[in-house]
Amino acid sequence: QVQLVESGGGLVQAGGSLRLSCAASGSIFSINNMRWYRQAPGKQREMVAAITSSGGTNYADSVKGRFTISRDNAKNTVYLQMNSLKPEDTAVYYCNVDLDSWGDWSLYWGQGTQVTVSS
Repeated sequence: QVQLVESGGGLVQAGGSLRLSCAASGSIFSINNMRWYRQAPGKQREMVAAITSSGGTNYADSVKGRFTISRDNAKNTVYLQMNSLKPEDTAVYYCNVDLDSWGDWSLYWGQGTQVTVSS
């Protein structure tokens, strides 16, 4: 049984910062790519940032220079540091992880955490 638990969302004023965390627990043998997605009301889910097992990163153009993805492999945790937040960053943020549980590689999703940026 694998579980992804997210935390760190909330309400912040424009220009502020938040740090999201997503911790994977359970029968985990290995973790490959880890990603953050977001979904705003009435919009499709979009990838925000991704990090490989070796630390390579990729960002959506809309967040480059403002968001930083990182991971702690010892804790099976991925982070998203969000700075200079804008009202258009308001969305539910989801973590997404490729992991091996008992020899079975699958994609897992977190439950989502709400981020609201007020103007």
